[in-house]
Amino acid sequence: MNKRTWIEKLIGHLLPKDEKNGKKLTKYHYFLLLFVLGVSFMLVSQIFSSEPSQDRAADQPSASQKASSESTGQSSEGEKEVFKPASDDKPKDSIQDYEQEYENQLKDILETIIGVEDVSIVVNVDATSLKIFEKNRKTQETSTNETDKQGGKRTVSEMSSDEEIVIIKNGDKETPVVVQTKKPDIRGVLVVAQGVDNVQIKKTIIEAVTRVLDVPSHRVAVAPKKMKEDS
Repeated sequence: MNKRTWIEKLIGHLLPKDEKNGKKLTKYHYFLLLFVLGVSFMLVSQIFSSEPSQDRAADQPSASQKASSESTGQSSEGEKEVFKPASDDKPKDSIQDYEQEYENQLKDILETIIGVEDVSIVVNVDATSLKIFEKNRKTQETSTNETDKQGGKRTVSEMSSDEEIVIIKNGDKETPVVVQTKKPDIRGVLVVAQGVDNVQIKKTIIEAVTRVLDVPSHRVAVAPKKMKEDS
């Protein structure tokens, strides 16, 4: 009895019993063996290669986790913007706002005049600013012919007008169109400073205030300030 190779033994296990006895290996047997070996090799290599990839997947965060963390960061920044403290800047809507603006403006100007020092100013305004809005005007005229009992005829004409403020929609807000904003009228100005006891300097200050604020001279009062005592 001839010794069989390990290939023949492996094929012998794969073949049915009625094909094992007394038959030589054919090309079909070798092809079957190669196919089985190839499949086995692929399975083994896939098992060993899947383990490192699983480890890497466990170490690296998924794309959804990254997106979630980024969206969380963006939302937190958005919340900071929403809850950001409001600025102190505000539109000049009150009388005090206009008075403060005029006082600061005059103080900066008058302190640059030669001989004038330590200026204090009080400005009184009549009211807040006056806003003039854009309006759509509609005019309608109707004529009626009437006949009295004596047969006289006359025509009666009636004219009606309607005004509507022009509104601009900006999202959920509606804003009227402002054509002009008039500053409030000034009731009086008081200037107290050092150096105004000089007649010429006092005259210069009155002229400066009347021209800057467009007020008559009789509404401007200028008085000398008491000198500060040395400590």
